[in-house]
Amino acid sequence: MDTVDATVEKLRAQCLSRGVSGIQGLARFFRRLDRDGSRSLDAGELRRGLAELGLALDKAEVEAVCRHWDRDGSGTLDLEEFLRALRPPMSQAREAVIAAAFTKLDCSGDGVVTVDDLRGVYSGRAHPKVTLAEFQDYYSGVSASVDTDEEFVAMMTSAWQL
Repeated sequence: MDTVDATVEKLRAQCLSRGVSGIQGLARFFRRLDRDGSRSLDAGELRRGLAELGLALDKAEVEAVCRHWDRDGSGTLDLEEFLRALRPPMSQAREAVIAAAFTKLDCSGDGVVTVDDLRGVYSGRAHPKVTLAEFQDYYSGVSASVDTDEEFVAMMTSAWQL
């Protein structure tokens, strides 16, 4: 595991030790730190914010995390990408129930949920197509706030009538 992955694991563990609201609380906190509304932080802002939360990282760790997640070369860290990286990996049970819900939506079976697949069920104006990866990404965020696999599977099964 490289240094950045180890740092992300360290942050994830510290967030999760605060309970299911740890990552969500971190997201709210980062949004407050983002004073210019750019949805990104530089290494200094990130380090100060984490220190304020009691999540101490040294300067080199914070700079490595920023470089790793700096997708556009701007020298700043995109908050959504970073928060996505902090989500804990989902179990096979969670991934399987998400895939089952997606399959139920994908009436044509082509691996993409389109407006035609959802006609009469959902307004697709904002999102005319949804891929399995996008569907999984959405539910990965939901998953981070559900304590057990059993609760998550029950929620998905009920919501999607699986």
